[in-house]
Amino acid sequence: MTGYQEILTDPSYKGQIVTMTYPLIGNYGVNLQDIESYRAHVSGFVIRELSPVVSNWRADHSLSDYLTQHGVPGIQGIDTRALTKKLRVRGAMNGFISTAGVSEAEALASARNWPGLAGVDYVREVTHKEAFRWDEKDEQSGSFQLTQRSGGSDFRNIRGSLRAADIPIVAYDFGMKYNILRRLRQHGFAVQVVPATTPASEALKFKPAGIFLSNGPGDPSALSYAVNTARELVDAGVPIFGICLGHQILGQAFGGRTFKLKFGHRGGNQPVKDLDSGRVEITSQNHGFAVDAESLPSEVTVNRVNLNDQTVEGIRHKRKPIFCVQYHPEASPGPHDSTSLFAEFRQLVESS
Repeated sequence: MTGYQEILTDPSYKGQIVTMTYPLIGNYGVNLQDIESYRAHVSGFVIRELSPVVSNWRADHSLSDYLTQHGVPGIQGIDTRALTKKLRVRGAMNGFISTAGVSEAEALASARNWPGLAGVDYVREVTHKEAFRWDEKDEQSGSFQLTQRSGGSDFRNIRGSLRAADIPIVAYDFGMKYNILRRLRQHGFAVQVVPATTPASEALKFKPAGIFLSNGPGDPSALSYAVNTARELVDAGVPIFGICLGHQILGQAFGGRTFKLKFGHRGGNQPVKDLDSGRVEITSQNHGFAVDAESLPSEVTVNRVNLNDQTVEGIRHKRKPIFCVQYHPEASPGPHDSTSLFAEFRQLVESS
């Protein structure tokens, strides 16, 4: 019912067409405070009915105008629940949306000929091209300014509101959602964001007390540069916390493998079990790949699993201050069951 603008602006959806199951979408429009990135990243948007009325005092655009502004094709009048049933049985499928009046045969050919996500590096397309410091005042006021660049942007309105007790960390932007940065600031971190291709040696020059590896789009096996960087950071002994794609990158840095899921995990109702406590969290997820548990070395333990398909949802190093999860503890949209992971990261950094 809500959360569509956060989904549209989540870089993890790069290269994907997203369909919503709730039948009426767009009723509260789009505002510029709740976006999760500098632009919309989805390749297409499918809904049952577009609300003809935008009714919210915070709205800056209608949904249709926002999609048009970012060049994202949208289509309504689709039985999205029937479509969801097909995807639930057959897995993720290729799709094609066009405003160009192509024939059915041409549309089918375009969908069938799409190469897919496997082996493609979408991270370079969504990461910010320059390093920046996430500033609390700009975050709270919503007054930060983005300077658009080719394939990315950087912050230009930094006013230095950091507190003396803030802990400096470096966050790798593989396609990071802004609510992750908000959560890190709320837990007392001074966050220096660096592009995905930043070498470990450059990140360590900031003298971080910890490293955060973000979410992002595409196939983790195509990111050898990120895996090599993560391996160097692991060897450096600095505390590390990874989520989603960052989790998959760490899994490979440890020597493990990743594989493509038939269905992927999407939406805000994925059940995850903490094997240490027995607690079940309802989580927000968006990924099409997973870490192969059998490929992980003995010094790494799997401590969380997905209750739907038993795939790996969390791993922890037995000797080093490193842990990661496959889901989104910052939600936006989604449940807040896993917010405590940011506090856990803070405790890990302080104790190290």
